[in-house]
Amino acid sequence: MKPFLQSSDSRPGEVLDRPRTWCRKEPVVASHTKRGFTTWFGAAIAGVFLAGCGVPLASRAASPAGNDESSRPATTTLFARTNLVAWCIVPFDAGKRTPAERAAMLQRLGFGWLAYDYRAEHVPTFDDELVQLKKHNVRLLAWWFPGELNEEARHILDVLKRHDQRGVQLWVSGGGEPVRDAAEEKARIEGEVRRLRPIAEAAARQDCVVALYNHGGWFGEPENQIKIIQRLKADGVDNVGIVYNQHHGHAHLDRFEDLLRQMKPHLLAFNLNGMTRDGDQQGKKILPLGQGDLDLKLLRILRDSGWQGPIGLLNHTDEDAETRLRDNLAGLDRLVAQLDAQGTSAR
Repeated sequence: MKPFLQSSDSRPGEVLDRPRTWCRKEPVVASHTKRGFTTWFGAAIAGVFLAGCGVPLASRAASPAGNDESSRPATTTLFARTNLVAWCIVPFDAGKRTPAERAAMLQRLGFGWLAYDYRAEHVPTFDDELVQLKKHNVRLLAWWFPGELNEEARHILDVLKRHDQRGVQLWVSGGGEPVRDAAEEKARIEGEVRRLRPIAEAAARQDCVVALYNHGGWFGEPENQIKIIQRLKADGVDNVGIVYNQHHGHAHLDRFEDLLRQMKPHLLAFNLNGMTRDGDQQGKKILPLGQGDLDLKLLRILRDSGWQGPIGLLNHTDEDAETRLRDNLAGLDRLVAQLDAQGTSAR
């Protein structure tokens, strides 16, 4: 199999208790894009949820804690260890852990979920990764996915199918320079639809979903991702949402609250990062949570939005993955304590 080439900054069991990620208002309609989509809809009982309003399609018994959380503070459920996802810890790890060592680390730290990224050298251990996650009671939330339905993408889908992994989010990125006018924007959207539709169709056949990953460029602007999603929905492709990454969102800080409001109906996962203004231009693009001077403000906006999906913590450095995850957990705990002390902000 030909290796999937990636840049240094790119990353190509049971589903019960999957974090709440989807909420649909309209019924699922059968179409040529969704063979087996009724199964995906029904799989909510196994923990596949619809995004937006934060309410699981099935009962709350399928929530991570397995309890009725309606009376619990939003910070308790949103930032609970069982709702946290480890991200950027496979190629980004000074410890160069094996799948078994990585799964044991996540179990030790209390993470309920892993979002898997990789490099060519990790392809031979795909199967073992899933075996070890199951052995250590860590679930697979997402997989960094190629930008087209190529040989490597099909291999990933085969691995997921072999291990009966349903409801997995396939994180797909893109790029592109800004468009000059409406005509160019329309052409860009149509091009992205042609690129993404085969991935979404293949995902639907395995009861999986696609999440558009902001990684800079035209594609990395949430407003453009929403337009792509709406265009896909017009064709009956409705298993596509958004995973938002703060470390690629420094340019969004001034309009973050409005962007979150727009993204909320489509938001499948949210990856946190220590955030400071212009940090991406000052060598502070990746910071442990709690070390950014805007972290408390942004976390409050996220908490007060009412969104209740999975929360990612990342390494994405050359440091030891466990050390960096512990730093993020400690920072999150401090911030959550401050949020709880302050209560819900008046709006």
